Amino acid sequence: MISLPVRGGMSERSDDRVGAAEDRSSPPGRFATTLPGTGRESYAVAMTASPRIFIDADACPVKDEVYRVAERYGLHVFVVSNGWINTRRDPWIEQVVVDAGPDIADDWIAERAGPGDIVVTQDIPLADRCLQAGAQALKSNGSPFTADSIGSALAGRMVGEHLRSMGVATSGPPPFGPKDRSAFLQALDRAVVLAKRVAR
Repeated sequence: MISLPVRGGMSERSDDRVGAAEDRSSPPGRFATTLPGTGRESYAVAMTASPRIFIDADACPVKDEVYRVAERYGLHVFVVSNGWINTRRDPWIEQVVVDAGPDIADDWIAERAGPGDIVVTQDIPLADRCLQAGAQALKSNGSPFTADSIGSALAGRMVGEHLRSMGVATSGPPPFGPKDRSAFLQALDRAVVLAKRVAR
């Protein structure tokens, strides 16, 4: 499923038809966005039950791994980015391209993720917002953000930003490798099992 750029917090699907009340190719009870400016969400955001997976997709190295797990469990995936990304065309994958600008993609995800959902992101403030909303948040190496760890992560981020503003060179994250990919697959599988319990 392909979405056109978001305007006003909703995604407009490229295959929508103006004036159509329901997308007949969609599962019963799921409604598609039809008219820009109506404030209606795409059918998947509005009607798909948790658990859902939201990918903070810009520079995310584990999108294919997310698709594998989501397909196995029958979950809907939202691929959210500031620009076009080549994405699998499956009915359970929705690409959302938001307007360019700082935190626009983060805002889109944070405003929708909730209990039973899973967010894949490296962004610490976004992870904090999602945790507060009751969602799970995973890094691409499989490490989960938790209520116990997010405070220190935010503090470390602030320290790093302060040092960089003073011209101090700081080390970046270690290179992403096969072990990280394997660890992510295992962590996402565990997260889905937990999310299904929460969503009951």
